[in-house]
Amino acid sequence: MTFLNAIYKLIIAPLELLFEVIFEIANKIIGNAGLSIIFLSLAVSFLVLPLYKRADELQAEERDIQAKMAPWVKHIKKTFKGDERFLMLQEYYRINHYKPVYALKSSVSLLLQIPFFIAAYNLLSGMKSLQGMPFGFIADLGKEDALFMIGSFPVNILPILMTLVNIVSGIIYTKGHPLRAKIQVYGLAAVFLVLLYHSPSGLVFYWLLNNVFSLLKNVFYKLKDPKKVLSIVLAAAGLILLAVTVIRPDLDGRQKILLSIGSVLLLLPLVSVFLPLKKKTGNYSKDALAFFTGAILMSLITGLLIPSVVINDSALEFIDIMGITNPAIYVVNSMLLSFGTWVLWGGVFYFLTSDRVKYIFGRTIWIICGVSIIDYLLFGTDLGIMSSALQYEKTPDFGLSQIVVNSLVVIAVAAVFWLFYSKFRKIAKTVLIIGIMTVSYLGIMNMVLICQSYSWYQNQAAETSDELANIPLSKNGKNVIVLMLDRSMGTQVPYIMNEKPELKDKFDGFTYYHNTVSYGSWTLIGAPALFGGYDYTPENINARDGESLVSKHNESLRVMPVLFGENGFKVTVCDPSYAGYKMVPDLSIYNDHPEFNVYITNGRFDYFGGTQDGARILDTINRMNEMRNRNFYCFALMKISPLILQETIYDDGGYNESDLVTGVSDDNFNTTLTQHLYGISRSVGYFHDFINAYAVLDNLPKITTVNDSSENTFLMMENDTAHAPCLLQEPDYVPAMNVDNTAYDVDMVDRYTVDGKTMMMETDKQVIHYHSNMATFLKLGEWFDYLRENGVYDNTRIILVADHGRDLDQFHVFCDDKDLEFFMPLLMVKDFNATGFTVSDEFMTNGDTPALATKDLIEDPVNPFTGNPINSDYKNGPQNIFFSDFIDSTEVTGNVFPAGSWFTYEGDDPLDVNNWKYVDDH
Repeated sequence: MTFLNAIYKLIIAPLELLFEVIFEIANKIIGNAGLSIIFLSLAVSFLVLPLYKRADELQAEERDIQAKMAPWVKHIKKTFKGDERFLMLQEYYRINHYKPVYALKSSVSLLLQIPFFIAAYNLLSGMKSLQGMPFGFIADLGKEDALFMIGSFPVNILPILMTLVNIVSGIIYTKGHPLRAKIQVYGLAAVFLVLLYHSPSGLVFYWLLNNVFSLLKNVFYKLKDPKKVLSIVLAAAGLILLAVTVIRPDLDGRQKILLSIGSVLLLLPLVSVFLPLKKKTGNYSKDALAFFTGAILMSLITGLLIPSVVINDSALEFIDIMGITNPAIYVVNSMLLSFGTWVLWGGVFYFLTSDRVKYIFGRTIWIICGVSIIDYLLFGTDLGIMSSALQYEKTPDFGLSQIVVNSLVVIAVAAVFWLFYSKFRKIAKTVLIIGIMTVSYLGIMNMVLICQSYSWYQNQAAETSDELANIPLSKNGKNVIVLMLDRSMGTQVPYIMNEKPELKDKFDGFTYYHNTVSYGSWTLIGAPALFGGYDYTPENINARDGESLVSKHNESLRVMPVLFGENGFKVTVCDPSYAGYKMVPDLSIYNDHPEFNVYITNGRFDYFGGTQDGARILDTINRMNEMRNRNFYCFALMKISPLILQETIYDDGGYNESDLVTGVSDDNFNTTLTQHLYGISRSVGYFHDFINAYAVLDNLPKITTVNDSSENTFLMMENDTAHAPCLLQEPDYVPAMNVDNTAYDVDMVDRYTVDGKTMMMETDKQVIHYHSNMATFLKLGEWFDYLRENGVYDNTRIILVADHGRDLDQFHVFCDDKDLEFFMPLLMVKDFNATGFTVSDEFMTNGDTPALATKDLIEDPVNPFTGNPINSDYKNGPQNIFFSDFIDSTEVTGNVFPAGSWFTYEGDDPLDVNNWKYVDDH
């Protein structure tokens, strides 16, 4: 980041973000880009009205002083020369309590316009959501209006109208002013004409509206009772907004409450005119220290603490393997945005307001600090899994009772903080200072840990080959493939095969084990048994309480590679899950076996057609960095806000970014790396995590090397495609910028019923998991065809297995209020030379994987670390299964798993709730 970039982030970016959010929210409600620009102009104009009003007052003060001193200044300049003139002027200024620097007061209005203009220019001139959008006589708000041509020269009406309005406004505003003031106004009008003549009409339209507002403001000031007139105008707007809120059927209850509150706020000024409140008399205490300590604390909470907490929870997740960047830079950008918002622009508003408003500012920032901390710590704390694009797997949806409780708490906290500030102002300032010190310490510690994770990753990357993975398979030997498909739902397989019966031919030789369970609800709990066998069930891991969880996890990941390697197999390992308890696997756990080929594949491929080092994948990384630089601050604002506002700020993970309003062309595919769902059939945008994992499956044929040797090979590989649920374009289930499955979903409504049993597909969570699972199967089918074509399908044993399921409530199997679909993973096995697609009722667990992989290949296989035989004897009788709330690898530092719920399963169908029993919590 350059110095100029930092200055831009500090001064301009907060304004640009504000403009963008206002436009976005308006556009979602109004649904018209032109009207949204009008709303943006009005909102910004009213917001900065106090600033310009104060700037005008400063200019008036300067003009009055200059006019008062003008005769004597003229006399001194005429009478004296040289140093004598200078000293006389200095003494005269001192007598009149005037300094030459005060002349800058006349330029305050101009200085304020510059950052606002730059912010609007950067936002509206490049806003993709304006491209192709007509409004009135404007054919395209994303281009110059070019109403008609004179030869090859476009005549743009909007810039001309803008200039005329500027001139008329200048005539009214500068009446009676000195020539210098008039030159400044008219010169500025000419400059804007030149600057904006060929600009997109959306930008010029916005600036034209601002100038119209300025003109009306100048006329407005000359009215007899401007305050009363303004109150009536605002009240009328409030009534219109209230009427729209009532008649709009598409608004949900939360939106109607928010708009109704806005309507009431617009009516309040009129009420105050007719029912004036008694104003406090006397001096107001304008405590700048109270305001700025509060502003600094808020900037640290939203810019440093919250972003650093999120990143530190899984720092490696925010590092792109093809463009390694220290994720601490996202915190730095958030800090600049937050300081620019709270301290810089908050300070500008503070200094350009009256003493009475300064007094209110001091109290308000104290209350905001209290409410923000309460909201962050106590509300909206369990929103589920969030991707590296800051998008939750399930969109937050707060119930009315939650919103009401939160609102009452917010009101109570605000009242208590108001009273406390009134009685104990000095203590309040001390509390703010302590808060600054505490938040700074926590944030700095997080930053240190983030940088340590980054340093570790750099070292890991330096030791890891830059080559793409290579999967060797021999035509004349035995090949064993264990493919762990994280979170692939075994319960969905019959419905996938029902919709795509051709998959049965592609999966020829596979046996689907529907009576399969996992021993845990998440990867850290369910994966060890999958990779290492029954020595690594949660129960057996906890029994070895003298060893760390991470060491036992790493050991499980080494069992099959070491076992096959010691028996003469050429071993390849790709993406071992949470190796080293790292989000990006720590491949060093295999350092004592340099003969193993170990790779990271996730994020190494460009699905959209480029090469490993192609421009598109780099553009994707750059785009993701831009989104994180912007959205971490927005995420922090969401977390400190009352629940009634959080969904609006979150915006389905888009955080009201303008480029996400509509889809864009394929050439601009990388502008939308979060997916926004509109029901269960439509979406806009790609899901970054899905693309990274899906691209690996898409490239499996390219990284598979078939040879004529008799060498035996073993591949252990993990893939996250099923773990990154998103909506895909049917019927091919492929990523698309704009997905619309409405017609297909209507035509294929019966696909979710097999043998009289219907799988529920009513929520977006259910649908997107099915889509990602289907996409996984389709891509694997293509790879299997490739293996057939190259003569290595029949001599290859393939095990498809998942570590756990997910709580999708597709079959409503609950015990102790837990959705047991969490424990229903995929298990499918194709043995050597097997044919046909079959379904088995045999009871299996994903802990059978090592036994299935070594069957008839390694005689009496033994775990090389525990010495215990590898077999399936453990699953005889009831199975102890462990549920825990989501466990983050960065939070697990002990030797046993945190306490959770234990269940037993015994039977022939995991979908039969009678086969499950709740044991206890421990």
